[in-house]
Amino acid sequence: MRKPMIGITCNTLLVDGAVQPGITRTFVNTPYIDAVALAGGIPLLLPPVTDSALIFDQVRAVDGLILSGGPDIDPLLYKEEPLTNIGTVNHARDQYELQVVQAAEKLKKPLLGICRGIQMINVAYGGTLYQDLSDIDGCNIKHFQSVSQFNTLWHSIDIEPTSTLAQIIGKNELAVNSYHHQALKTIAPGFTVTAHAKDPVIEAIERQGNHFILGVQWHPELLAEKYAAMLSLFQALVKQT
Repeated sequence: MRKPMIGITCNTLLVDGAVQPGITRTFVNTPYIDAVALAGGIPLLLPPVTDSALIFDQVRAVDGLILSGGPDIDPLLYKEEPLTNIGTVNHARDQYELQVVQAAEKLKKPLLGICRGIQMINVAYGGTLYQDLSDIDGCNIKHFQSVSQFNTLWHSIDIEPTSTLAQIIGKNELAVNSYHHQALKTIAPGFTVTAHAKDPVIEAIERQGNHFILGVQWHPELLAEKYAAMLSLFQALVKQT
């Protein structure tokens, strides 16, 4: 019997340089792959495509899904205009991942969203985002730590004791890493906030029911090799398949 196959959504980048200029690369950071393998799954990269039937077939082919981190989400998708501090937007990836979430919903595939992934889950189900943390009253924690400290803990979060996240992690408070400048604002219908930073920033959401959907604002894939609590998120996804 094979191990569960976990699809990981990818980012794209237009190569700008002397070697193969104008070529678009599709990629995901290696820690996502390593974390899935450590958790007992088979990592499978899902390249963004435009054909809706092909996207549906991609989702049908895997047992679970990870929406990976990446650039900002187009604010027009949640009926807002782009504000001054918004960063880079990848419209093609936005459209692709919206369809991935829709297919996962229809096929009841378990879904884990990481950083941008939690934001995409929220937007796909009808929620909104703060386009920059400076828009949040009381946000006084630095949520983008030094890149050189990518696998170190940075700030703490409080987890709702009765949540699925608390059951997975095994504790109600956790130190996490942090690499984001946007955050969840209005929460999508049917979802519950299950973790906050020590300021008002939302750190996790989930939806109750028989279809596992969990989103976290930090990057557990960067910590999975060092910390059992972080690896447990990927193990929980694999277990749900």
